[in-house]
Amino acid sequence: MISTKIHKSVYGLAEKLMEADRKGNRDEFDTLYGQLKTVCSENEKTDKDHPEQWETLADFTEDLDAALALYGKALDKARHMNAKDYLSSIAYSMARLQMELGQESMAIKHLQDAKVSANKIEDKELKREIDALLEKLL
Repeated sequence: MISTKIHKSVYGLAEKLMEADRKGNRDEFDTLYGQLKTVCSENEKTDKDHPEQWETLADFTEDLDAALALYGKALDKARHMNAKDYLSSIAYSMARLQMELGQESMAIKHLQDAKVSANKIEDKELKREIDALLEKLL
């Protein structure tokens, strides 16, 4: 379980990052991204380390290969916790990036993993998105 303080911090930074991106304010985006990266780094390998912060950092990472590496880190942490919601959403996000990078076989594998994890979650919208993307690739 992510601490409320960290969740609020990560969520607040994510909202501000989306707003800075919407406004096209590159300097603000970069500053906020740095703050989010610091939160992740400071919590890494502590009892506060959580896949949510790494998934969020990956969501805002523009370099696709770097984003995949961050999603991989988030996925490892989610596996360690057996957190089905995170396993599903992270694998789905990875698959979408892998499609952009032309890594179709890896995308299919991550979507299949996401589908298995999604069997245990409540998020019907995510389940539909996983199924639709997997159907498109197969």
